[in-house]
Amino acid sequence: MRRAAALCAASLACAQAWAQALVLSGGMIVDGYGGPPIANGVVVIEGERILAVGGRGQVPVPDGAQLISTEGMTVLPGLWDLQVRTMRLGHGDDARWKETYGPLAERVVMPIAVRQLLQAGVTSARDTAAPLAAAINVRRRIREYLIQGPTLYVSGPALRKLVPADTAEWQWAVNGAPDAKAKVASLADAGVDYVLLAEVDLWSDEELQAALAEARARGLPVHAFAERPGDVARGVALGLDGFLGTSMGVTPFPDSVVLALHQRLLETSPRALWWTPAISALLNFESLRANAEPLDDPRTTEQMPPLVAADVLGSLSIPDRVRWFEMPASKARTLCPKLRQLDEARVGLLIGSDAGVAGHLHSRATWQEIEFWVRDCGMPAARAIQAATHDAAIAMGAGHESGAIAPGKYADVIAVRGDALRNPGLLQQVEVVIKRGRRVR
Repeated sequence: MRRAAALCAASLACAQAWAQALVLSGGMIVDGYGGPPIANGVVVIEGERILAVGGRGQVPVPDGAQLISTEGMTVLPGLWDLQVRTMRLGHGDDARWKETYGPLAERVVMPIAVRQLLQAGVTSARDTAAPLAAAINVRRRIREYLIQGPTLYVSGPALRKLVPADTAEWQWAVNGAPDAKAKVASLADAGVDYVLLAEVDLWSDEELQAALAEARARGLPVHAFAERPGDVARGVALGLDGFLGTSMGVTPFPDSVVLALHQRLLETSPRALWWTPAISALLNFESLRANAEPLDDPRTTEQMPPLVAADVLGSLSIPDRVRWFEMPASKARTLCPKLRQLDEARVGLLIGSDAGVAGHLHSRATWQEIEFWVRDCGMPAARAIQAATHDAAIAMGAGHESGAIAPGKYADVIAVRGDALRNPGLLQQVEVVIKRGRRVR
């Protein structure tokens, strides 16, 4: 039904609505559901929503509409990236970054990051670990169209046990069950979209139960960084909603982790547990060690002030001096096997790039995550795109109104020249970006 034209009733109201329509016509539509694409497709947008979708001849082009030719292009839902760090811009010197740019997070850094994401075709994103007021304010400014950026889901500070003094703004230390409950309550009162935990294997049972109970009472999902096998084992047992990252260790997941995942998902439904593997951060860094030429592409830093761009690129000029990643070459070899392990366990896999870490700029990170899934790990392109669109929206509770090209959904649509199902690397050159019915690229 979604592939057929969804036409307005023949009425004056319909004609008036269509008089203001925006129409994308001629491209191959990949709707996000994973089905066959629509050749020579037409997408009609009115206001913030998609009004009609179908093949040429199924959907009439309304008079007076603004036409965008997508001939020779792939038209697909705006991408979601569910693991981004808007506080960082890919800088390779952690100490300098904290000292120089930490105080500028809300005013300078985060607006640059979200603008880069949107211009790269990311129309929705989940931020990880940022100062609470800054995260809330940047999300608000995007909603009010004061700055350009994707629809943003924020956690505010991550909750963990061991917090270095110079990171206390975006990481809060938990000390005891009452403190865990109080900190979750503070985040909920501020209006965060989810709660993010770290170092789960170091928490006491009472602390974890208190945090989880308070989050559940406030209607907030709880996700955790998968830094060690114990994080996953405890998080799965407690019923956390998902995990971020796969960098633990220099071998595939141990049997204890795989068994815990299988047991959890056998007892529930498929995709009851969501995971952003974020394999591209490490794989990208390893590729830059071999060939840093991609950083010289002007598109990489086109949304940055020249001084910031020069500083970021300078910090990456000697990759062996970057200390963000531990044993990158050894860990990189385990990432595709881990992705397969998660897939075989029926975990809900989602695109999350960890954009913002060293060498991983927001202008490149999301399409790289998709391409590494496909090129290096053998994931079908349609599956990876679905993980970056429809499935991501479902995971964030927005599947009823976003994540696909279908009538009634928000008009978050992008277009790239060529066939992105055959070559997902084409997503690095998005030509059309429409967010909530407004063309921003």
